[in-house]
Amino acid sequence: MSGGGDTGLGPTAIAWIDAPLPDGSWGDPDQLCLPLSDRGLLLADGLFETVLIQAGRPRLLAEHLARWQASAASLGMEAPPGADRVLPLLAEALARSGLRGDGALRLNWSRGSGGSRRGLALPGPGEPQGRPRFWLQLSPWRRDSTPVAVILSRLERRNSGSLVSRCKTFAYGGAIQALREARANGADDALLLGEGGDLCCGTSANLLVRRQGEWITPPLASGCLPGVMRGRGLALGLVREGRLGLADLLASEGALLINSLGHRAIRRCQASDLPLPLGAEGFWERLLASS
Repeated sequence: MSGGGDTGLGPTAIAWIDAPLPDGSWGDPDQLCLPLSDRGLLLADGLFETVLIQAGRPRLLAEHLARWQASAASLGMEAPPGADRVLPLLAEALARSGLRGDGALRLNWSRGSGGSRRGLALPGPGEPQGRPRFWLQLSPWRRDSTPVAVILSRLERRNSGSLVSRCKTFAYGGAIQALREARANGADDALLLGEGGDLCCGTSANLLVRRQGEWITPPLASGCLPGVMRGRGLALGLVREGRLGLADLLASEGALLINSLGHRAIRRCQASDLPLPLGAEGFWERLLASS
């Protein structure tokens, strides 16, 4: 595949996978393939990170890679690649795609094929072991900060006691169903509750609520994912953890859904309008300022 910069058609999505060629294969994301035996494909047995690219620069890459590697260790997977491998691949992806503006880099790490076993079982000692598989995709990205209407999902909840729920795995079936529920009810997104009935997160973003001049986010005990931007806010002292119920949201000074690619204010929850939080863009930029 020729680079987008050579075609005159503007930037295009580009992907790379570490097989079958010794140095990996580049191509269109719709044309590169995974083996049908890969556990990431069969069982969602894999992890991913989505990194914001601005002017060719990955933002918060160290934080993303740290979470990726910690999650792999937690789930008993081999360690995924570090910056020494990711950065050269990103440079080549940028050159091949012709991307000059913002982009989204998705890093994928699968447990790979299941060796000599099928189904859930992992190879035992002395049996052929599966080989982890790494692939990535770089796509043009335009941030959308349009405020959203949300509902409380009645179909899906986060499981605070689950090891998998603490990791950014391929398994997003629950979030997809909650989003379908939201769309069926005329909303843009759904808020998920934790097991105790407190607010937890959006389908693909952490929740921040503005109360008495400070940003509050549900604790990890709610079942929310330890998001990179959420972590930045806590580390910089711009956000604090606290339990949040629906009444707290409705009485707030505004709320945001935030992830590594952007932020969106919540303009309505259920049938109640919310004020738009002041200074959301400046807050976002402060989270990225020293990355």
